[in-house]
Amino acid sequence: MTDSSSPARDAMPAHRYNSDVAGEIERRWQGEWDQRGTFHAPNPTGPLAGDVPDDKLFVLDMFPYPSGAGLHVGHPLGFIATDVYARFHRMQGHNVLHTMGFDSFGLPAEQYAVQTGTHPRTTTEANIERYLAQIRRLGLGHDERRRVATTDTDFYHWTQWIFLQIYNAWYDESQGRARHIDELISEFESGDRQVSGGKSWSSMTEVERQSMLEDYRLVYHSAAMVNWCPGLGTVLANEEVTADGKSERGNYPVFRKNLKQWMMRITTYADRLLDDLDGLDWPDKVKTMQRNWIGRSRGANVLFGTDVGTPIEVFTTRPDTLFGATYMVLAPEHSLVDSLIAEAWPEGVDARWTGGHSNPAAAVASYRAAVASKSDLERQESKEKTGVFLGSYAVNPVNGHAIPVFIADYVLTGYGTGAIMSVPAHDERDFEFATTFGLDIVPVVAPRGSEAPPEGEAYVGDGLAINSSNESGLDINGLSVADAKSTTIEWLERNELGRGTVQYKLRDWLFARQRYWGEPFPIVYDENGVAHALPESMLPVELPDLTDYAPVTFDPDDASSEPSPPLAKATDWVTVELDLGDGVKTYRRDTNVMPQWAGSSWYQLRYVDPTNKDEFCARENEKYWVGPQPQVHGPNDPGGVDLYVGGVEHAVLHLLYARFWHKVLHDLGHVSSSEPYRRLFNQGYIQAFAYTDERGAYVPADEVEEKDGAFSWTNPEGHTVEVHQEYGKMGKSLKNSVTPDEIAENFGADTLRVYEMSMGPLDASRPWATKDVIGAHRFLQRVWRLVIDENSGAVKVSDAEPDEDTLRALNKAIAGVSDDYAGLRMNTAGAKLIEFTNFLTKNFPDSPPRAAVEPLVLMLAPLAPHVAEELWARIGHNESLAHGPFPVTDERWLVDDTVEYPIQVNGKVRDRVTVAADATREQVQDAALKATKIAAALDGKAPRKVIVIPGKMVNIVI
Repeated sequence: MTDSSSPARDAMPAHRYNSDVAGEIERRWQGEWDQRGTFHAPNPTGPLAGDVPDDKLFVLDMFPYPSGAGLHVGHPLGFIATDVYARFHRMQGHNVLHTMGFDSFGLPAEQYAVQTGTHPRTTTEANIERYLAQIRRLGLGHDERRRVATTDTDFYHWTQWIFLQIYNAWYDESQGRARHIDELISEFESGDRQVSGGKSWSSMTEVERQSMLEDYRLVYHSAAMVNWCPGLGTVLANEEVTADGKSERGNYPVFRKNLKQWMMRITTYADRLLDDLDGLDWPDKVKTMQRNWIGRSRGANVLFGTDVGTPIEVFTTRPDTLFGATYMVLAPEHSLVDSLIAEAWPEGVDARWTGGHSNPAAAVASYRAAVASKSDLERQESKEKTGVFLGSYAVNPVNGHAIPVFIADYVLTGYGTGAIMSVPAHDERDFEFATTFGLDIVPVVAPRGSEAPPEGEAYVGDGLAINSSNESGLDINGLSVADAKSTTIEWLERNELGRGTVQYKLRDWLFARQRYWGEPFPIVYDENGVAHALPESMLPVELPDLTDYAPVTFDPDDASSEPSPPLAKATDWVTVELDLGDGVKTYRRDTNVMPQWAGSSWYQLRYVDPTNKDEFCARENEKYWVGPQPQVHGPNDPGGVDLYVGGVEHAVLHLLYARFWHKVLHDLGHVSSSEPYRRLFNQGYIQAFAYTDERGAYVPADEVEEKDGAFSWTNPEGHTVEVHQEYGKMGKSLKNSVTPDEIAENFGADTLRVYEMSMGPLDASRPWATKDVIGAHRFLQRVWRLVIDENSGAVKVSDAEPDEDTLRALNKAIAGVSDDYAGLRMNTAGAKLIEFTNFLTKNFPDSPPRAAVEPLVLMLAPLAPHVAEELWARIGHNESLAHGPFPVTDERWLVDDTVEYPIQVNGKVRDRVTVAADATREQVQDAALKATKIAAALDGKAPRKVIVIPGKMVNIVI
């Protein structure tokens, strides 16, 4: 919306704090900080070494992507908050590491390159410079020496190095940690570990050895079910696919396809990723999201016999309900489907089971084709239950019943075994499917005190087992769910029909993309297709220059097409002559690239040691900045970044991937900390009003005018039309973005900082209102006027000693502001500073005491550092206040000398009385009874009762 409240630039006294003065001050002090290296944080060792105090603080913002769209005012919310927090602790004497880099590989730059021919690096570096210009305007106290970008060759050198550490590692279950693959080879060579298949290590060919080692490596090749998007020519991660099965970018169809891809064995760390959450200072919501994503379930793997000889293995968390399993469902992609397809429909088959086809093969082929374009999310959330019968049956192991086998899209290969036993009486999805297809529904759990569950719905509550016994020694009738589970598992194991086990929703990490703009894999293949890790001396493997960045063109609707990555076009780069220790040979490079998650899984460690040419991070520096601190955080401290701030949208994947990489590095001895982020804080979002015309089209919010509660907009034709106001996320699509540059230009960056921090609690979303920014600006003007005479520019501060009331107000402010900054309550810290400023303005309009003004300026500095530095200098200080000292509370002045008591008469407050803080009950009661209004109410009569609550109130009953 249009706003006319920005500070006027004309007709103002020369010494008044306005946007021009603010801009000049801010540019000058940013130059001073840069020249002096004010925010440089020394390391214990290496090129950035210096004197390091024991008190250190590593504050981290989530890695931003340098979008070509630039910033709107919602983006800096977390950046400003971490800067306030970092500045506060720096002023208290901490060695503070705070910087920012860029997660700069990404599909947008590549797609732009495809469209325009501009190299992604050109676009990316231009976007980074634009981004830096915007955030530098905010006066963030970053150590600029530590900036990194994932697209820097020096950075992805070490991303490739970490990949090789993970590739050359295996997880030793007996020790519960990763070990180097050479240690596994030594065990095979010595015979301490047996080679599968009965062979000896010495008798195996090199191809056989490498194939077997890949079964152990933490990075391996697998024919994985992936999201193949022919329109983009690449495989997409689940998060890049919309709920309707289209690519998030370009809206192309996405198909499920089996492809040989690099995978990372993150599932080996599932228990540690889950259990170690307990030791982290993270929001409970995020921990719950991670636990749900990992999805540890205890139950049983059960074998259902088939006519083809191979049983169908099912994982179930409820083996106690096996007697109620009346049919089975396999994922359409399950490996047993083809062998279970009958040649013809059984006699009398229900027409609902056939999908309208004359034979099972046709039904399956048609159903698979229909499912191919659906995303996993779409399949799971579909309200309509669909599927087809395979024409064959499986045998329920506990009762011997033959039960029909279906395929259906709501079963996924990515969870459990890709097959489920369906118990429609006690599972809502199974009940819906059974009802749709006319399948048997057999209740096997009844509520306590009832002989059967309610009819007409799936009963999913607790209860006792019913209808659950056989003639082979299994009878769980009357048992609780827990006892019925354990009894059934014992019977299954005794009869070799199943085993107790633990399953996870977490799947191994698909770690390859068919793109150009990403980290190349440091892997080559020999003439036998065997993968070879490149030695560290050959790193980095740099991206070759291309002129054509597009993948091979495919029909967007062709699910049968095969990926051909852009890097395959760099033929001179792909085929390479190398000596890997056994003479020069011809090898073929891997033409996939790493996903964007790679660089963001370890970037905080490179911030620690960004210029190190010999190591990804010197151990002494890592230990200092992120190592465990049991003396500070307790004996079980995992270490990690002291404060990590970012949006909750990264609560699962980024954090899981980063934790996995870090734990592998820890196991291999490269880092001392076992977790990357000790404390996590999720900031809220800034939202804004948006406006739509009668067509429902968004119109520019800054062109909308409000009058008498109605909103109007003048369209390009000059016609004024009524528009509708709505509330949503700030962004380009809603045409309601406000840039930080615009606010800084009109009010100053300090005003923007104060406004964003005062809008509400940091973890809550809040509405943006440009018209309210003036309030923050006026507060800074009041602080300015306390110190500076607006007519002469002279400093007004006096050397007079402050009185007791001022000292109480000052120390109350210091205690409150300090506590709020430490607790990331920037909004209430700002409120306390406003309160104290108003106190000084009211009581000292002409010449406030230096002993009160200097602490105010110091307390203001984390929020509004430029104006605080300027006032600090004008008061007479030659050194920057960036390193403090932050004011310290004098506890004497936090103790009140007097206490005010409200006096109630028959439950209503009628008067108040002030007495000494150490007054006795009798003295308080005597003062209350003598109070003017109370004495009048008593009219000489004695009260029936007087109740004195020390320090709180007096209650009189008459």
